[in-house]
Amino acid sequence: MSSNLEEITSDDVEVRLLSTPEELDEASEVLMQVWGSNTPIVTHEMLRAVHHSGGYISGAYEQGRLVGASFGWLARHHDETALHSHVTGLLPGTRHVGLGRRMKFHQRDWASVRDICWITWTFDPLVRTNAWFNIGVLGGQIAEYLPNFYGPMTDAINANDESDRVLVAWRVSDSPSISTTDPSTRKEVPTPDDIVSLRKTDPQATQRWRHEVRSALNGALADGFVVVGFTKDGSYQLERPL
Repeated sequence: MSSNLEEITSDDVEVRLLSTPEELDEASEVLMQVWGSNTPIVTHEMLRAVHHSGGYISGAYEQGRLVGASFGWLARHHDETALHSHVTGLLPGTRHVGLGRRMKFHQRDWASVRDICWITWTFDPLVRTNAWFNIGVLGGQIAEYLPNFYGPMTDAINANDESDRVLVAWRVSDSPSISTTDPSTRKEVPTPDDIVSLRKTDPQATQRWRHEVRSALNGALADGFVVVGFTKDGSYQLERPL
């Protein structure tokens, strides 16, 4: 975690809080580019309201250029304080350089000094890279399966698919929060290799994967299983708590 609670910097990379109208305008533009959308993912007016009401907005800079942004608002999880991180995105070409991890730990620093217990966010359970990052790298918990959460979406990434999401809960403190599980009950739920490309080339296969993962993962969570890991070859690992 960073020793500076306002920014995380290293060499030519910086993550810091955004607040001015100009910064918020630029963040809105960057997020629109990330999602390949013709309309704003979030307007600068909404970002202004999030900032004014005590929410979180940050930008990721590479050599002084804004290449990513993140924003969220105060919420509750398990009746404890939480930051719900609604959107975090990086422009293509800037991924796999550690910026995503820095952005999440910047959120964690921000939440920690405000005595916030959890950070929550959603992601598409079919996107392997996000599942690996959220579960395997950050150690987030899968708290809930949310079928077709947003309804129809029209951006370049999500179009032609149902908007299933899973809710991640990431504890801000380092104290353990996962109960002991029984390895003998383990089951695995596989995911497609690249759902984003598959949406563009084979909508029928996309729908099959969507419904199969929804049935298997949502069903297991409803039966009391918890996600204990995500394999590098793309499968959710679930076990029953003891």
